[in-house]
Amino acid sequence: MPTPWPYPRWVAHRGAGKLAPENTLAAFRLGASHGYRMFECDVKLSADGVPFLMHDAELDRTTSGHGIGGEQTWQALAQLDAGSWHSRTYAGEPLPTLGNVARFCLRNAYFLNIEIKPTPGQDRDTGTAVAREAQRLWQGASGHPLLSSFRVEALHAALAAAPALPRALLLDTLPPDWLAQARELQCAAVVCNYRLWNADTVAQARAAGLRTLSYTVNEEAAAQALLALGTDAIITDRVDLFAPA
Repeated sequence: MPTPWPYPRWVAHRGAGKLAPENTLAAFRLGASHGYRMFECDVKLSADGVPFLMHDAELDRTTSGHGIGGEQTWQALAQLDAGSWHSRTYAGEPLPTLGNVARFCLRNAYFLNIEIKPTPGQDRDTGTAVAREAQRLWQGASGHPLLSSFRVEALHAALAAAPALPRALLLDTLPPDWLAQARELQCAAVVCNYRLWNADTVAQARAAGLRTLSYTVNEEAAAQALLALGTDAIITDRVDLFAPA
């Protein structure tokens, strides 16, 4: 049987998808205003070991900075504008730390899917640091965050650092050993490119005791197919299209 699952069916991708600057508190607030109670975000480490939210290895696309984000200190990263690239409305929006986001979620009883997104070459260090920080931030709270990653080494490190936190293996393809990998990592779930789910793959995951999540679902037909399959959660950019109730 699958493990107990406290999480909502609908998850807002990077806070509010593309409607606000991704991986910022402004995006989380906007997603929440559309009724979402669970959010996905990407977390990596600054050069001095602070877990902060950003998807890309490079700063250029989503901030006023340049170069590799993980090579800069948090003091430098905290000065960057992470909103102007999106629109003038969000000019000056800062990069948040995992701690900032944790406080927002805990105060409002929201759930979080933390994708461990290491700077290349930092898989183990990032998995360890993010898991330890999440364990500290949510200590004594209900609704622990779900830790996920494409990087198997990062998930192994997270398992060693905070075994009580639930984990999920992220997959863009299904290798022959996908279920064995998830079992070895003691995962609660698998998060797949939504096109990988069908009656057979969902049945295999369920038989292995795994929950089934999908990314990134932005079309009604795809969402309805996943709901008909009985999958456990849908990660979407379209917080304006899908009502999470």
